[in-house]
Amino acid sequence: MPAPEELTPPEAARWAARSGLPLAADRHDVVAATANHIHSVVSRLRELDFAETSPAAHRAGEERHDAAV
Repeated sequence: MPAPEELTPPEAARWAARSGLPLAADRHDVVAATANHIHSVVSRLRELDFAETSPAAHRAGEERHDAAV
């Protein structure tokens, strides 16, 4: 699957406005950079193979805390 192109500042402004969150003009670059960074992190996480790793909720309550030394 080809990597999508990065979000440009004008596109970030359009998407924000469409979501009801209009941005000040001086925020477009920062918002686009942040969105691109988040996208790259999520993309990397999707590539990880968790195979037999069970969800954290599966292990909830199994830990035993013992203050004995």
